[in-house]
Amino acid sequence: MRGRQQGGGLINPRWFPRWLKPVVHAACLLPLVWVVLAAWQDRLGANPIEAITRFLGDWALRGLLVALLVTPLRRFSGWTAVMRLRRPLGLWAFAYALLHLLSYVVLDQYFDWAVIWGDILKRTYITLGMASAVILLVLAVTSIPALIRRLGGRRWVFLHKSVYLASVLGILHYFWMVKADTSSPWLYAVCLMFLLVLRLPFPHRRNPALKS
Repeated sequence: MRGRQQGGGLINPRWFPRWLKPVVHAACLLPLVWVVLAAWQDRLGANPIEAITRFLGDWALRGLLVALLVTPLRRFSGWTAVMRLRRPLGLWAFAYALLHLLSYVVLDQYFDWAVIWGDILKRTYITLGMASAVILLVLAVTSIPALIRRLGGRRWVFLHKSVYLASVLGILHYFWMVKADTSSPWLYAVCLMFLLVLRLPFPHRRNPALKS
């Protein structure tokens, strides 16, 4: 099989089937299709605007966590080609975050900028959410190939490490927003902590056969 690596490995590091990216894009689009259909069919409960806003925010966080999973997956599996999925996954996470923000600005506040600005200044969870959105916007814009070349590899990598800050701010935004049931933000927080642990420099195991 082309996916197998000769020499004992389970997968060729360069293996990347043509169908994988379209499948990932389709999977990322499905939640958006679902919420549009649910809104069209009036299946979002008594407060559909709140349901839409929270749904999009949930998928923004999920998208971020999945995008952050790509690097540990490459590290522990040796499948280097999986890094080609990090950019599209990150952009989908940004898309859901942007739609989450727009649902608040357009559907909830009807472009009432005075109220929106007041919320940013007075409501902690809005402040945290806006800060996270700004970081994600910067990361999305600097994912354009021309800007990547202009920034240079080192500066680009350093800048894009702020995705972890955006994730933390997004989860804190969720914590401050919910009033009673904090099970979902806790789940996201645990997942993020796990991903951070996976990035720690674990010592490499030495092959016992090489010991003298």
